[in-house]
Amino acid sequence: MKKRITIISWFICCFFTVAAQQSFTLQQIKDSALHNNIAIRNAHYDIDAAHLQQKEVFTKFFPDVSGTGLWFNANKGMVQTEFTPSESLPSSLASSLPSLMSAEDIAALSNPVGVSMMKNGIIAGVHAVQPVFAGGQIVNGYKLAKLGEDVSQLQLQLSQNQVEKTAEQYFWQLASLQEKMKTIEAVDALLADIHKDVNVAVRAGLTMHNDLLQVQLRQNDIASQRLKLQNGISVVRLLLAQYCGFHDTTFAISYRSEIPSPLIARQNHQQALLGTTEYRLLDKQVEASRLQKKLAIGQNLPSVAVGAGYNYHNLLDNNHSFAMVFATVSVPISDWWAGSHAIQRRKVEQKKAQEQLEENAQLLQINMQNAWNGVEEAYQQLLLSQRSIEQAEENLRLNRNFYQAGTSKMTDLLEAQLLYQQSLDRRTDAFADYQNKLLEYRQAIGQ
Repeated sequence: MKKRITIISWFICCFFTVAAQQSFTLQQIKDSALHNNIAIRNAHYDIDAAHLQQKEVFTKFFPDVSGTGLWFNANKGMVQTEFTPSESLPSSLASSLPSLMSAEDIAALSNPVGVSMMKNGIIAGVHAVQPVFAGGQIVNGYKLAKLGEDVSQLQLQLSQNQVEKTAEQYFWQLASLQEKMKTIEAVDALLADIHKDVNVAVRAGLTMHNDLLQVQLRQNDIASQRLKLQNGISVVRLLLAQYCGFHDTTFAISYRSEIPSPLIARQNHQQALLGTTEYRLLDKQVEASRLQKKLAIGQNLPSVAVGAGYNYHNLLDNNHSFAMVFATVSVPISDWWAGSHAIQRRKVEQKKAQEQLEENAQLLQINMQNAWNGVEEAYQQLLLSQRSIEQAEENLRLNRNFYQAGTSKMTDLLEAQLLYQQSLDRRTDAFADYQNKLLEYRQAIGQ
């Protein structure tokens, strides 16, 4: 009895759905992973912190308002002195004292008198200082803080790329195992059909019982492979559920097996370079080194500020308040020696960052080309595996016909069956590898 094997048509149609199971597409898997991954949440926290730091630096553009207050009570006056009254009298008054005062009083004027002031008191004031010129430190500090927020955004993009890559790798790993399970089921059905035919031939005395035993051994091997695949599927599903935050591990995945042409994803690598996250981070590093050099220069320039204040005190046992305006100029003198070296160091760091940008830009383009070579190779491997299935299917059909005609051995038929199974598995692995290579290329070109 001749039967046409049509597993190849079944294999190409691999849209996977399971009744009573929630099914997720690849995009849903990646969205869930991005939503639940701790690295993504931490990256968002870094963005919030950088944004708050930017707001903090922005306040430096406005006046610095401060209030001070002091109450004190000393064990003795902070200002103490002595004076002799007679020494402070003018000569015209001293000559007339005998007629105005007694001799005892005039003698008392020659005794020293102690004076003590400011034993206790209150001092308070409110001041506002507005920087006028600070060597560009405030402006460049604000730009540097804004740059930090941009870097945090780019770091988030890198984290998202890594999470999406891991989620998609798990996805295609699970898809590959499920496709291999479909192959096991189809091969098991094929062996059951062969077992039925051989069993009939053994009973009719047309073949030896050894042929039936060989088929049964192969069926046992298929059962062992099924058990391993079931365990593998269970573990990968658990990993994917944990990565995506799924509480139900009985979910299914859905995907299509169309083979997109790699030319659809092909990009001009030199143009794509400027849009990659890695290149933009390197460019931000160059910008940061430039701003840090400006900050180092600003720290060694004079700073000018104006201010106004209102003060109060009762140091002389009476309330006194007054307002004032003032201006301050600060000129670093001895610090310029060390500061000149700091400026030179920042210049070296800027040059280093620029050279790293140029070198890594070349490496990024090399990585793009390498990723593209991987895509092309995986695509050709996939096409070869597709043709191998057709050849293995025809080989299996011929060997089955030969065995039924009595012109070949059971070992030849089982070898053909094994080759057919291996060709299906190679096609499954090649398809998953092609999808992963496409992902690596898309991330390499910044998509």
